Amino acid sequence: MAEAKTGRAGAGRGGRTLRDKTLLVTGGAGFIGSNFIRFLLRRHPRTRLVNLDKLTYAGNPDNLRDVERDPRYRFVKGDIRDRKLVDRLIGRVQGVVHFAAETHVDRSILDAGEFVLTDVHGTFTLLEAARRAPGVEFFLHVSTDEVYGSRRSGFFREDDSFHPSSPYAASKAGADRLAFAYCVTYGLPVLIVRPSNNFGPYQYPEKFIPLFATNALEGKSLPLYGKGRNVRDWLYVEDCCRAVETVILKGAFGEAYNAGAGNEEKNIDVARTILDTLGRPRSLITFVPDRLGHDWRYALDCRKLRALGWRPEARFGEALRRTVLWYRDNPAWWRKIKEKSRDFKAFSRAYYKKRA
Repeated sequence: MAEAKTGRAGAGRGGRTLRDKTLLVTGGAGFIGSNFIRFLLRRHPRTRLVNLDKLTYAGNPDNLRDVERDPRYRFVKGDIRDRKLVDRLIGRVQGVVHFAAETHVDRSILDAGEFVLTDVHGTFTLLEAARRAPGVEFFLHVSTDEVYGSRRSGFFREDDSFHPSSPYAASKAGADRLAFAYCVTYGLPVLIVRPSNNFGPYQYPEKFIPLFATNALEGKSLPLYGKGRNVRDWLYVEDCCRAVETVILKGAFGEAYNAGAGNEEKNIDVARTILDTLGRPRSLITFVPDRLGHDWRYALDCRKLRALGWRPEARFGEALRRTVLWYRDNPAWWRKIKEKSRDFKAFSRAYYKKRA
């Protein structure tokens, strides 16, 4: 992919700083977004953050209780599709880090429309506001490895074609290419990161690892698709945060960067490790009919990001153990969701129970 030209402030390739900058982080109350906010406040003491989050089912104020009184942090409840609000906020910042999205593949199979509206139209609204705001020095869009589709062997490079399999992946592919188009057409200083499957603390318990960990803690079955042989490359959320930071500081405008850790694991092996870590029987694994359009394997070539100096630091086995024990040690956080959230219960009834 050729680097797009940009006429905005800041070097086209690296040379940026976050010192004394104000950034808008969208979806900052979600899983990766909240970890990123905490990470950035720790790493950049002279950076200010504005968190725009609609607080849909996966946006959780509890994720950021420990920083909500930090004078460098401000929360704004709102929708990224609200043009007036987005224009006002982006007009006051120097950078945008765009995490906000509908992200759950299974939900996209049940209702694709909301994914198109949030992931594509929401990204359009942000890009339009950034295009009109002269003070924006960069716009970092967080994409996903799922835009490439599935691969039996080898690794996806950033210039490979997209073959998204799910409505979720397709909506992210649309947003990814829309962000690039705004760089090419309007000179907006866009950066794109395509991470592999993230895991870590504060992940909404509909996703694979937190669902299986919390189900195991409750003595419930672990619904594993097919025979559990599908492969994912697992990236610890802290390493993902460092990847985003690296691209902000050193990436070239108009370029995309794969972020994967090379932790390729079969789903059944991850499920067994979760049960072993918690001392629960492997008999809790229940095989259910496979997901529609289920990708077999994701695998990324990350040499481009590594050339910027990024390396994953977390060892998968230890990071998975630490993550599982976080859910064990923080039952109040996830029980509040699983036991009191009408949305979580409704989705579980609509999707998993009829697949059992």
